[in-house]
Amino acid sequence: MASSSPAAAPQTILIVDDDRGVLSVVEDMLRTMGYTVIGTEDPVVALRYARMPGAIDLLLTDVVTPLMRGGQLAQEFRVIRPGAKVLFMSAYNAHQVEAYRVKLAPGEPFLKKPFTMDELQQTVQAALVYRPPATRPHHL
Repeated sequence: MASSSPAAAPQTILIVDDDRGVLSVVEDMLRTMGYTVIGTEDPVVALRYARMPGAIDLLLTDVVTPLMRGGQLAQEFRVIRPGAKVLFMSAYNAHQVEAYRVKLAPGEPFLKKPFTMDELQQTVQAALVYRPPATRPHHL
């Protein structure tokens, strides 16, 4: 039986994938790794979760979903939760997702489907510590 101390509260991951089978497997894998998991097939429901009180450390979203593209979901999620991280996953390669309005920054983690539990764990950990490259302020 796992115990959790207040100093080491588990991180919370919000997962969005329209494939119920994929969603279920990813939820199980992340729970096994010790994360608190919120999963939904519906990006609109994900945004409702984002507006609720409580921690969400990472949004893990499929790039292509029928109700809302992952890029749009991430954009709206970042407005609600500016401090949270976003990790995209897709059966498409990282350069192919640009066709779906997902522009990855240099070095930004990306999860290519299918993936192993080790790949999921490594990529989630990388996403949780990822810092986007600094942008220079525009001076007039």
